[in-house]
Amino acid sequence: MDEKNIKVLIVDDEADFRQMMKFWLETKGYFVIEAPDGQSALQVVKDDNPDIIFMDLRMPVMDGMEAIKKIREFDKGVPIIVISAYVTDPKISEALSYDISGVFCKGKDFQDGLTLLEAALRTHKKLKK
Repeated sequence: MDEKNIKVLIVDDEADFRQMMKFWLETKGYFVIEAPDGQSALQVVKDDNPDIIFMDLRMPVMDGMEAIKKIREFDKGVPIIVISAYVTDPKISEALSYDISGVFCKGKDFQDGLTLLEAALRTHKKLKK
């Protein structure tokens, strides 16, 4: 898998978290796009066609759950990894019904997020080796 050709969209209202995650993924060779909320993420998905999305669930403007529902209306295949600060967030159960690829908890090491990303990309049909 050539990471340089893989576009990762990070959607989170916490700019510091987005920047840290972006920097970390870029050091691993991924091309990273950012969005501060679900509404912005919808436009990025339509315009830039990311290969995988990290989506926070709790954001102003449009939350992650609503954004996932809308993305699934026009793109059923893009892998989405939910970001949550709350392991027991009831929205995670709802997100699972929209065929998400995993959950990354904000308190975890970024390596866990990378493991989820790589697993999702391996199983995603258009990005298989």
